[in-house]
Amino acid sequence: MKFTSFILAICAASVSGFAPNASPAFTRTNTVALNAAVTTALIKELRQATGAGMMDCKKALTESDGDVELAIENMRKSGALKAAKKSTKVAAEGQIIAKTVDGTAALVEVNCQTDFVAKDESFLAFANSVADAAIADKMTIEDLQAKFEDERVALVAKIGENISIRRASYVEGEQLSTYLHNGGKIGVVVAGSGSDQTMKNVCMHVCASSPLYLTPDDVPAEAVEKEKAVQLEIAMNEGKPADIAEKMVTGRMKKYTGEVSLTGQPFVMEPKKSVGEILKAEDTSVTGFLRLEVGEGIEKEEAMSFADEVAAMAGGN
Repeated sequence: MKFTSFILAICAASVSGFAPNASPAFTRTNTVALNAAVTTALIKELRQATGAGMMDCKKALTESDGDVELAIENMRKSGALKAAKKSTKVAAEGQIIAKTVDGTAALVEVNCQTDFVAKDESFLAFANSVADAAIADKMTIEDLQAKFEDERVALVAKIGENISIRRASYVEGEQLSTYLHNGGKIGVVVAGSGSDQTMKNVCMHVCASSPLYLTPDDVPAEAVEKEKAVQLEIAMNEGKPADIAEKMVTGRMKKYTGEVSLTGQPFVMEPKKSVGEILKAEDTSVTGFLRLEVGEGIEKEEAMSFADEVAAMAGGN
């Protein structure tokens, strides 16, 4: 009898080992990897599905615990998906914002797609917030972009255009003079000391003449040699002997360094004198300058002309 009871007890213990447990070791979910590290494969999958940037995809996947479908849904709700689609559009319009605080000046470029949006109150408020942050801490463009990414995405969703924080430049000086041309299409800051009016006039000169360097001596030797090679080839293509071409081009280089430097350029308000001569006459010195123009260097999309549109429509019939 005891033996039989012992056998039954062993069988009961064995059967209980296969009984369903109220707390299973794991539960299958529709999440790819609950609380797991977001993998490169998941980021690639989400990028292909949405066109969003890598960091945006990583952030969305982290928040969704690796669930791609949930990440897409969350991006749609937050406006990030709309912003990603707009990011393929060229943003070459916008505003240059100038800020000065305690001997430091900043020029910040914030871009949008159309001139209409560049005048929008929401866009201008955003651009000024970025510039305020820039001048407060002399932030790099990367830090500015990261700091304002959520606000940028929300503004893109609201306005319906691509918006980008493109550039931030700084200059320090004893005196600072700023000038915004054409409603903020071009921004200029001149640092130095002396006559306020002269510095303001130099601001307008920098706006009009776009100098690359402060003085002729500041022009890098590499830039001079590169220009010399171009001019030498032009002269020889015109049939000039090599020795004569060399002498001609050597003389032109002094003119070149003056043309690309602020103090060597003819002053726009008095072309018979150089900017350097004007500064000396007005007992004013310039130690640095900044010039930013909206959209410079960005390859803009050419809009289809009316004639091309008609031709395209005719071709489709």
